[in-house]
Amino acid sequence: MVLGLALFNLICCGGNPEEKESKKGARIEFEKTNHDYGELDFGSEGICEFKYTNTGKEPLVLTNVKSSCGCTIPEWPKEPLRKDESASIKVRYDTHRVGTFTKSITVYSNASNSPKRIFIKGRVKPAE
Repeated sequence: MVLGLALFNLICCGGNPEEKESKKGARIEFEKTNHDYGELDFGSEGICEFKYTNTGKEPLVLTNVKSSCGCTIPEWPKEPLRKDESASIKVRYDTHRVGTFTKSITVYSNASNSPKRIFIKGRVKPAE
């Protein structure tokens, strides 16, 4: 009897509340979450972009984008993104630091699946 009521409740009232919540509000989806620069020359321009889309029903606002260290500088749009619109986060790595690197960038927003993390990696060759 109890099992029957629980099953009835699950079927009638919806399954997972997290799934239900994700259909409301904003939702952020990245085209890619990793960027490999490969080998970079010392002092070169270490810039890449991470394209994202608001796949939710409400406007998406990025509230903060933080890098794991000061050598990685993110730039992001401050204006709201409507449903199905896309934009990009530009990430600049300081190529005056020689050697291999792996860095993370945390993206905070009003999305139901926030925060999200994106990653960069590569190797800066010594100056010649």
